[in-house]
Amino acid sequence: MITLDKIRVNDKVIIEHVGGELSLKRRLLDLGFVPGEIIECVLISPFHDPKAYLIHSNVIALRNMDARNIEVYYERD
Repeated sequence: MITLDKIRVNDKVIIEHVGGELSLKRRLLDLGFVPGEIIECVLISPFHDPKAYLIHSNVIALRNMDARNIEVYYERD
């Protein structure tokens, strides 16, 4: 299992678990980061933080410290 902050551009992963403090967890879930959803990393900023992720046809930027709370696994083709 890896965390979302470790994936590279164009990697597609599936969310396994969302953790963190209750307020952060609620925010991530409200943004669509729910278990079972497919996410693709579409952009990494010049200093590698934040990264932009495609989920539900929306691009959402997350700081690495927040993305570390999302456990993912690689999608099988």
